[in-house]
Amino acid sequence: MRGRTVDSTLVAAQDFPADIAALDRTLSSIEAVLDPEAKLREIAELQEQAAAPDLWDDQANAQRVTSRLSFLQSEVDRVKALRGRIDDLSVLVELAQEEDDAATLTEAEVELKKLQAEVEALEIRTLLSGEWDERDAVVSIRSGAGGVDAADFAEMLLRMYLRWAERHGYAVKVLDTSYAEEAGLKSVTFEVSAPFAYGTLSVEGGTHRLVRISPFDNQGRRQTSFAAVEVIPLIESTDHIDVPESDIRVDVFRSSGPGGQSVNTTDSAVRITHLPTGLVVSMQDEKSQLQNKAAALRVLQSRLMLMKKQEEDAQKKALAGDVKASWGDQMRSYVLNPYQMVKDLRTEYEVGNPDAVFDGDIDGFLDAGIRWRMQQAKPQS
Repeated sequence: MRGRTVDSTLVAAQDFPADIAALDRTLSSIEAVLDPEAKLREIAELQEQAAAPDLWDDQANAQRVTSRLSFLQSEVDRVKALRGRIDDLSVLVELAQEEDDAATLTEAEVELKKLQAEVEALEIRTLLSGEWDERDAVVSIRSGAGGVDAADFAEMLLRMYLRWAERHGYAVKVLDTSYAEEAGLKSVTFEVSAPFAYGTLSVEGGTHRLVRISPFDNQGRRQTSFAAVEVIPLIESTDHIDVPESDIRVDVFRSSGPGGQSVNTTDSAVRITHLPTGLVVSMQDEKSQLQNKAAALRVLQSRLMLMKKQEEDAQKKALAGDVKASWGDQMRSYVLNPYQMVKDLRTEYEVGNPDAVFDGDIDGFLDAGIRWRMQQAKPQS
């Protein structure tokens, strides 16, 4: 047994040079897109701004400077570290092959797989080049057809995204929650703060479908239910989206929790209706009416900004004669009965472990969605 293990390792080692060369080429193409030298120049400029004694006189700008500086530094460090590890792996393999060292080759094989996964993840980042892809994301989930099962499904999706963010160490802030009568959620809106949160999560937008034996049906029948996911980029203070007071109606009401119980004894929750478009945004998770109004206005501005961009894109496609269908409404199915599967209907990416998906393991779906979107954006020959 021992001899066969060594032999197979040594045979596999013959592929190391080609695999390492492929990694090197991929990282070089990533470096060409990310342009570490340009990032280093921006880092130097930001470091000068960060060193200014009056930096924190303007807290919003200080936050922007320090956040951008931290992000750029981590990006440069990440590329530099990967380059160093690829070089080290090449040397390690060369020495192991010279000494016919199977144990070291096994160690190198483990490192190779880790590097391939990390370089692939970084390659996905280079595909996020949209105007707002770098932004934080505002995600809204709304239960659809399916009654109490749909409301429960909406809550399952919320937990899925919260667990995904937790896995990656991303900050999440729930902005508004509307609980259903019996169980689950009518709707929820939350903010994800992370580099490229919008670009990454934007591929989740659309209608999600759940098929399962309903835990709410005493006859144990199979139920199909739906939930809609909307993802928009978070507006920044430097964006200019003019929303005149005459264009909005502001209603205030008391926040409520599960079962309709009062969470707040004052009318602190806010609902803003944008009269020209009919867009409605509610906020109740902040402590004061003023804070809720500010949060609601910011989300409204984000939605208006995205709406404007979508209209511009539609006009461009019409002028170009592009008649391809846009992303379909129903984009993913979660099947728990009669078999176990989660499948994205656009990319054909699927897994057979729904429990892991609902526990936040959605990176495979996100990566496949980003690649699919990039492929769809390419001119058709």
